[in-house]
Amino acid sequence: MGALTGLLAARLGATETGHPLHVIELDRDLARSLHQRLPGARIEVHEADVLDFDFTTLPDRLRVVGNLPYNISSPILFRLFDIAERLLDVHVMLQREVVERIVAAPGAGDYGRLSVMMQYRFDAEPVLEVGPQAFRPAPKVDSSVVRLVPRPAGALGAADVQRLSRVVQAAFGQRRKMLRNTLRGWFDAGALEALGIDPQARAEELPVGDFVRLANAAPALPTAP
Repeated sequence: MGALTGLLAARLGATETGHPLHVIELDRDLARSLHQRLPGARIEVHEADVLDFDFTTLPDRLRVVGNLPYNISSPILFRLFDIAERLLDVHVMLQREVVERIVAAPGAGDYGRLSVMMQYRFDAEPVLEVGPQAFRPAPKVDSSVVRLVPRPAGALGAADVQRLSRVVQAAFGQRRKMLRNTLRGWFDAGALEALGIDPQARAEELPVGDFVRLANAAPALPTAP
């Protein structure tokens, strides 16, 4: 109902930066009522789906803040991934398990595709735990706020981000299988060994840097699905 929006707008007003708060709201009634409930606030309301919203219409060096809809949190995170070069930082609230996946280390049970891709593009840090009592009605899950800061372009390393995404997706597609099986469309066992990667390892054992090396060594048109 705009509780977070009101606090952010008040904070922006107090700093006198001259920059408005851009609000993306899909619900038509909520979007139209924001100005009525926050008279005098420097906000621009965009009645839109965040997954389709054109972020190039906003200034660069964006600071993104939000309590994301939990049912589409991963698609929104990958949308932010795609525009990371326009972002200064991101602070979003997610279901706690999703934050744990984002920051998981190799070898952990919740380390997966989301972990690799988010850690490739962002420095991620949990900053706040939020219990069910903070919501009305109270959900049956715990929540966390995570800070995402885009990594410098020079530190990324992947020659083709789409290829990296495909390699990571294939590797984790059957996470209990060995890499020599999941990546067989790109590499045979000998090619993996030449890259210093154990063909019998599983995707959950590889750090982000190894996935970058695999993607950079993979053929441009792999036969893997």
